[in-house]
Amino acid sequence: MTLRGQTMYEFFDRLVSTAIPRIRDFRGVNKKSFDKSGNYSIGVEEVTIFPEVDADRLVHPFGMDVTFVIKNSKGPDESRAFLKMMGMPFAE
Repeated sequence: MTLRGQTMYEFFDRLVSTAIPRIRDFRGVNKKSFDKSGNYSIGVEEVTIFPEVDADRLVHPFGMDVTFVIKNSKGPDESRAFLKMMGMPFAE
């Protein structure tokens, strides 16, 4: 599934401000998960970190992979700075 526009920004906001902080012992996302074009990928082990997902209704827990494609990026450093500015909690 590809998200664009307002839906993309709403997902990013929920991921960064609500879902990721619910991960136990969270110390930041990997700051090296960029490809040479500056796209960033993150894996989520269980979608139950999102409060809108009812864990009791899931037959089998599952995760997902999320890739942020950053258009017009000049590479990983520029993309990292952009995502950090947007609130991505990178590990130190």
